[in-house]
Amino acid sequence: MASESVSRERLQAIFARTRTIAIVGLSPNPQKASHGVAKYLQAFYRIIPVNPNYDSILGEPCYRDLASIPIRVDLVDVFQRSERIAALVPDTLKIKPYAFWMQLGISHEGAAAELLASGIEVIQDRCTKIDHQRVLSGG
Repeated sequence: MASESVSRERLQAIFARTRTIAIVGLSPNPQKASHGVAKYLQAFYRIIPVNPNYDSILGEPCYRDLASIPIRVDLVDVFQRSERIAALVPDTLKIKPYAFWMQLGISHEGAAAELLASGIEVIQDRCTKIDHQRVLSGG
């Protein structure tokens, strides 16, 4: 699966608007991609771990699901298999983030269409860390 083509301007706009990022499927294991990405993003944004199996990750309280988060979420960053994406749509529509981001190797056209129809920006099959570093470096 090839990464979706996304303009630099679109990425800049998403990152500029973002203050809080809910990271669905964040692992406390430093060897996991979600952990490394979250740790990187934490230097720039408030991260909110979403993982029902833990009380806290990276010094932040974990939430069972998106609907349980008590503060505004600007970006939902997902580390879940593609077949689990559709189940995230109802809670995402409730919390109304500006953007819904599916990490490398993750996509779901049906979920993307539903979120886009509700005015939520969707990025599929891309890494927030890689794109953030590229936008920040001007590359």
